[in-house]
Amino acid sequence: MTSLPARAGRRCHNVVNPLHSALYFAPDLARELSPHGIEDSSAVYFAGRAAALGRVGPGVVTAAFHNFHHDLVARHLPGVWELASPETVLAARLRAADSLLRRLLGEEAVASKEMAEAAELALRATEGCSRPGRPLYAAHADLPVPEAPHLALWHAASLLREHRGDGHVSVLLRAGLDPLEALVSHTAGGRGMSPKWVLATRSYTRRDWEEAQERLRGRGLLDAEGELTEAGVALRRELEEETDRLDRGPYEHLGAAGTERLTELCGAFTTAAIGAGAFPDGLFGKS
Repeated sequence: MTSLPARAGRRCHNVVNPLHSALYFAPDLARELSPHGIEDSSAVYFAGRAAALGRVGPGVVTAAFHNFHHDLVARHLPGVWELASPETVLAARLRAADSLLRRLLGEEAVASKEMAEAAELALRATEGCSRPGRPLYAAHADLPVPEAPHLALWHAASLLREHRGDGHVSVLLRAGLDPLEALVSHTAGGRGMSPKWVLATRSYTRRDWEEAQERLRGRGLLDAEGELTEAGVALRRELEEETDRLDRGPYEHLGAAGTERLTELCGAFTTAAIGAGAFPDGLFGKS
C-alpha cells in the first residue's frame, strides 16, 4: 500500500466533513421535524445527530458530543423521543440531506458521474474505519447505505466525520482539556467557532468562557490577550497530529491516489456548497 503524504487524511476530512455538517446549519432538517413538534434549534440538532444512537438520554449525548453543556442536552433529551422516534428522525434527516444537497449543489451535480465516483470512494474509505471506542461512528455504521449516490456520499461523510470526531474526543481527554477549554483554545488558534456561536449554541455563558481562558492561562497555553502562546500552538498542533494518527485507517485503506481524488471531488462540491451559503456568516473566527 502506498504511504499517504503528510496530512492527506486531514485535508480530505476538511472537504468531506462540510458536506455532512452543513445539514445542521440549514433549515431543511428543522422543516422536516417541525410537523412532529420539534422546532427548537437545539432539539433539532440533538435529535438529528443522536438518532443513530437510539432512544438515548442526556448522559450518553453529553459524553459522545463532548462540548455541549449537560443542562442544555437534558432540556431536550430524552423528551424529544416522545415527539418523534429515532427511526422517524433518521428518515427525516435523510430527506433533509436530499433537499439540502440538491439546493446547494444543483440537480446536475447531484446526478453527475463525479458525484457517483465521490460516493464510491468515500464508502470505500469507510471500510477502513473501526468501531471500538467510537460510539457515534459505530452507531452510524449500523445504518443502511442509501442507494442514491449523493445520499450515499452524505452517509459516508457522516461516518468519516464521526470516526474522526470520536478519536478527537479521546485526544482532548488525554490532553486534560475540558469541553470549553477545547473550544476556547481551538478558537484562539483561528480555526474554531466564534465565541458568539459557541455561547449561543452550547449554553455556556460569557463568564464560563472567561473562566476557561483563565484556566488555559494558568497552564501557560493562552496569553493575556487571549491568543495562544507558543506552548498553546504546540499543543493544538499535537492534538491534530494525534487525531490524524487515530484517523489514518480510512485513508490508508483508500490509498494515496484514492484519497487525493476524493479530496479533489469533495473539494469542488464543498466550494460550491459554501458559495451557495451552506454556512452562516460569522460562524468561525475569534470574535
